[in-house]
Amino acid sequence: MKRYQSIQLVFIFLGALILLFIVSPLLGMFLKTSPRSLFETAGDKEVTGSIWLTIWTSMSATVLFAFAAIPLAYLLARKTFPLKKLVTGIIDLPIVIPHSAAGIAILGFVSRDTILGKLGSAIGLNFIGNPAGIAIAMAFVSIPYLINAARDGFAGVPERTEKAALTLGATPARVFFTISLPLAWRNVVSGLILMFARGMSEFGAVIVVAYHPMITPVLIYERFGSFGLKYARPVSVLFILISLSLFIILRMLSNDTKDISFNRKRKNKKTEIS
Repeated sequence: MKRYQSIQLVFIFLGALILLFIVSPLLGMFLKTSPRSLFETAGDKEVTGSIWLTIWTSMSATVLFAFAAIPLAYLLARKTFPLKKLVTGIIDLPIVIPHSAAGIAILGFVSRDTILGKLGSAIGLNFIGNPAGIAIAMAFVSIPYLINAARDGFAGVPERTEKAALTLGATPARVFFTISLPLAWRNVVSGLILMFARGMSEFGAVIVVAYHPMITPVLIYERFGSFGLKYARPVSVLFILISLSLFIILRMLSNDTKDISFNRKRKNKKTEIS
């Protein structure tokens, strides 16, 4: 028992060191930023415009790519097929490669002489230096988080439940939307939030594809390079506060959705018993 308590104290100490390592730089940045400079930064139209651009491009990328990413995650969780491990490796590739290299790869994918670039030009859309290009860069580096989280969620859904529904005459589409997706909802929502958050924080891939218009990570880099730490720090603090607030709100909303779903299930069970 004493040995168990000793190792627990060691783990607590090591955990505290990690938390201190994470919190200390952020706390130092916050303490060195005066309220006055923070309010002045909040009133800067260039800063607020970049924050809004960052939020809506990341949100758009998350929503648009989720329509294909979630079904893919379901297939990876349920089906066995040749080269499946290769496919999962490809999905994780954007996490591994340097994001500046990812930006160069995306640049070659959306430039005017490519198929996608020509299609965009046909409707008057140039991905380079455009919010659409920013959204693609964000999606490229963040989509593995959604696919992996959703895949784990679908893998946790009992296959016998799906097979029972199919036996009773439900179509595969109905089984997916009424059984698989609701039961894996916790992981899917977590994946969506992680993809959105990761897209907001992207810098390396975006700066290659679209230096202008500036998202906030690029603006912070620009102000640090042009004016120094004094002008870059308030923008960083403001962006962190807004990102943290959004993240908390999304987590709270997702928890409310889970609670409503859980209460409905309990109510249905009570009705069945009675």
